[in-house]
Amino acid sequence: MDDLDSSTQITHIVLLSLGVSGTALLISSAVGIPIGVWLGFRRFVARRLVIAFIYTGMGFPPVVIGLLVYLLLSRDGPLGWLGWLYTPKAMVLAQVIISFPIITAFTMAAVMGVTGNVRLQLLTLGASRLQATLAVLSEARIGVLVALIAGFGSIISEVGAVMMVGGNLKGSTQVLTTAVVQSTRMGLFEQAIVLGIILLTISFVVSLAWIALQGRSLLER
Repeated sequence: MDDLDSSTQITHIVLLSLGVSGTALLISSAVGIPIGVWLGFRRFVARRLVIAFIYTGMGFPPVVIGLLVYLLLSRDGPLGWLGWLYTPKAMVLAQVIISFPIITAFTMAAVMGVTGNVRLQLLTLGASRLQATLAVLSEARIGVLVALIAGFGSIISEVGAVMMVGGNLKGSTQVLTTAVVQSTRMGLFEQAIVLGIILLTISFVVSLAWIALQGRSLLER
C-alpha cells in the first residue's frame, strides 16, 4: 500500500470496512435469526445434528472459509461465472458464512432461554402462533441484539478470508485489517498504528455494547 497520509484514503478504507461487514451482517441476520428462532422452538429428529453443525461453524477457521469461497468463485469454480472474486461481493460472501452460525446459535440460545412453557401458555390463552412467537422474541430481544453484536465483532476484525477472496486491492477491496497487515509489511508503522487504532476503537465500541446488553439482560431477569 502506498502512503496513507491522505485522510480521504483512510476514510475510504473505513467506510468500505463498515460497508462490507454491515452488508454481511444484514444478510446473515436475515437468514440466521429466523433459523435460530425456528431451532429454539422446534423439536425434530435431526435437530441435534443441525445444532452440532452450527456450533462447528462457530469455530471454523476463517481462513478455511476464505479458501472455500475462493475455490467457489475462482474461474474454474462452480460460481466463477459470477465474476465476484477480488471484489467486495466475495468479501461479503465470506463474512456471511463466518457470521451466520454465530448469529444463529446466539439467537437459538436466547429463544430457548425464555421459551419454556411461555409459548405454550400463550397458545393456551388463545394467542395465535405468530403472536406467541413475537411475544417470545420480545422477551429474547436482548439476546438477539447480543447475537448481532457478536456476529459483527467476528467479521469486522477478520483478515484471512477477506484478504484471500478480496485480494487487498487499494481503492477497491482494501479494508482496515488488510491495510494494517500490508502497512506493517512495508514498514509503514505509523500508518499501521493509525489504522489499528481505528479498528480497535470500532471493536471496543462493539465490545462495550455487548457488555452493556448482557448486563441489562441480567438485570431484567
